[in-house]
Formats: sequence, structure tokens, C-alpha cells
Amino acid sequence: MIVVRKRLFIWLIKAYLKKWGKSILIYFGIGLIVFFLLNKFLPYFISRLPFVGNESIGMVGAYTVDSLPQEIISKISKGLTKTGIDGTVMPDVAEKWKISPNGKAYAFYLNKNLYFSDGANLTSKDISYNFADVDVLKPDKYTIVFTLKDNYSPFLTAVTRPIFKKGFVGLGDYKIKKIKLNGNFVESIELYSEKYRKILTYHLSYPTLSALKTAFLLGEISKITNLPDVNFMNTTFKSFKNVTVEKKIDHTKLVTLFYNTGDKNLSSKMLREGLSYTMSDSFKQGERNPNPLPNFSYANQGGYAVYQQDLEHARLLIDKSGTATGSGKIDLIIDTLPKYEETAKIIADTWKKLNINTVIKITDQVPSNFQVFLGEFNVSSDPDQYTLWHSSQVNNITHYDNPRVDKLLEDGRKELDVKKRMLIYADFQKYLLSDPPASMLFFPYYYEVSKK
Repeated sequence: MIVVRKRLFIWLIKAYLKKWGKSILIYFGIGLIVFFLLNKFLPYFISRLPFVGNESIGMVGAYTVDSLPQEIISKISKGLTKTGIDGTVMPDVAEKWKISPNGKAYAFYLNKNLYFSDGANLTSKDISYNFADVDVLKPDKYTIVFTLKDNYSPFLTAVTRPIFKKGFVGLGDYKIKKIKLNGNFVESIELYSEKYRKILTYHLSYPTLSALKTAFLLGEISKITNLPDVNFMNTTFKSFKNVTVEKKIDHTKLVTLFYNTGDKNLSSKMLREGLSYTMSDSFKQGERNPNPLPNFSYANQGGYAVYQQDLEHARLLIDKSGTATGSGKIDLIIDTLPKYEETAKIIADTWKKLNINTVIKITDQVPSNFQVFLGEFNVSSDPDQYTLWHSSQVNNITHYDNPRVDKLLEDGRKELDVKKRMLIYADFQKYLLSDPPASMLFFPYYYEVSKK
């Protein structure tokens, strides 16, 4: 029975092929021809399609060609490496890398199939970072070796900087179509992407937030990015029809209350500890982060005490510090960036309850001399904060001098083993917080406002 069915099945196939075999071969051949034609000519026709999704984006600031915002630079090109949100380093333009046993030489092996926006293949001769005190060797087209004079573990994050050929030709999804200059400053820059069929025009000539917001309402731009607030005159952008407001968190900046440890009052460790206990556990202007390192950093594994608001304990420490005047009051001045004035007022109101008389001054930059400064510092993807807190550094605006912290910062930037670095930075945070030169507050919120 099974043999009969098998013969019947074979007979049916032969009959089908006899009747339709020629047609099947013809249509199969046509299909192959169409496939190869589409593969060859479709990209050409796609490149001739009109661009869609054009955006006109406004930003506050004064930028030269050499100091364009990271938002723009990252669209135009890539670096040898890139970092994840937690700071871990991953391959980008380089497929892989090797570090010499002494930790001073880094060999990067490039992806051989990467091309600049002008169609040229990326080779080692195109990479020029111009690092100080670093020797560069290019043994072949797709290998580049950096030799450092001393161990420097954050080097893998240093080479995340985007690579460009002359004329700002990069490796990203966007190309520069046009740059309009006003003297040495960029007035606008137009990018386009054939991949996304999109044009982005950045307007960088607005001197103030007020001017930027007005330009948006007048229709000069269709989008604002990195906006610290959505207020406009006596209303808010949220109340406007056909306007979309998106709230985001800027994890590249940590808003911080810096204490001048050289000040006669704030040289008291006990007073600085007391002030740290007055900080709120949440802030309207951002996402709370009471540590020097981001909560999401691979190097931040916890295991140490952080400051939580405790006004009674704060009062005890402040009273014991012996820094009050004869009237029993402490006088402090907070210099603050304009965008953090609201937070400064909240801090001042809290300090008033503890008999601290506080004056708030607005400043557009880090003051050369201050008691307390409410500002921010740039958060690197690497946990190294040597330039901020080491006693030898000019950027140590608090004049902090702690030999134990100095040693941990020195060790942290030389150690290559990730697990050992995590232990070093756990100790760094522990000892910095026990002798606080600053109170770390929050990652600021920002807003993107766009026309629907």
C-alpha cells in the first residue's frame, strides 16, 4: 500500500513538471534578473528620493568649528571605542585592542570595512588624536599603537573622541552639507543623512534662553534641545497647542554644592558634614545622586554611607563646629549659576531653620573666590575624578587636600584591572564623603520642545 502511494506521488510530480516546468524555469529566471537589478539600482533611486523629516533645531551658546556641541559631533563621526551607560568600554571603529603587560602601550585593530562619508576607506593614517606625551606607531593600514609615558587606565575612554578627516568628513550617519559662520563662530550648521533621508539644521547663534524661546514661538526653529525649563513669560510651553514637551535627564553633568575648604568657616570638616545632612532627599530640578560617581556607574557598587536629610543631626554637628558668630549665627554666601537659583533658595530656606544666615548671589561662571558655589561638573564615563579633588590640581576649586583621597585617585587612574579599580573607587567615595568638600545633588532635568 505504501509502495503504491509513493509511485503515485512520483507520477504526479512528473506530470506537474511536464506541464508547468518550462513556466517555472522562466519565472525563476525573471525573478533572479529582477533581484539583481533591484540590488544594483535601488540605492540609486532611493538616493534621488526627497528628504523627509527635516528639523530646525535651536541652541544657546557661542560655538566655533572646533567646539561644536557633542550632540552634533556624535552624529557626524565615531571614535575608536565607545562607552555604555554604565561606563564600560566597547569596540566602535576599532574591532578590538590589546594592552601591553606594563600597561603603557595600546594597540587598536580597525574594522577594515568602514568608510568615511566621502567614500574613502578608513585606515590608520586617518587617525590623529594629538595626545600630549604619547608616541604613535602605525605598523600597517589597520593597526595603530599608542605608547604612553605612564600608566593611564582612562585611556580607553579618551579614544572615544570622534575621528575626522580634513573638512569635517566623518564616519557617522550624517554629513555636513553647509556651515554658516559669523566671524569665528558658527551661526548654523546643516547636516543630512541619506540613510535616514533627513536634514537637521542647527541654529547656534541665540545668546540667551529668552531669545531661543522667542525664536521657537515665531517659527524660526521647530525644536529646542537642552532647555533647562519650559517657562515662557507668564505661561509654559506645556500649555501651547501643537507643541510637544519631552522631559529628559542630563547624565553628563552632576549639580553640586561646592564648599571652599580654604574659607575660615568651611575649613571645618564638622560644619561641612552638618551642611551635607541638610540636603533634601529629592530635588524638583533633577534626579538625586548623592555620590561623587553616578549611581549607574560600573564602579559604583555601594557599600558606603551616603548623606540623607537629618536636620537634628545636622544641627548637632553645626553647633559643635564652633563656627557661629557671637550672635549664634553663621553667615554664608552661595554663589549660584542662574539656572540653579531655585535650588539655591530651597537650600537657603533650610539653612535658615538652623540659624544660618544665607545670601544668594547669581554668577555666570565659577567665581574665583567663593564660600559656597552651586554649580555642576562634567561627569566622565570613566570613574576617574583626579582633576576635581586631587590637591595638586588647578580645577580643584574647593582647595580640597586629603592625602588618603589623593592616593586613591592616583592609584585609580593607574590600575588596569576593572575589579581592583572598583575597590579603589569604593574607598574613594567612602573617604570623600566622610570628609566632604562638596554635596553632590542631582543630575539636572532638561527638556526638548518641538512642534507637532
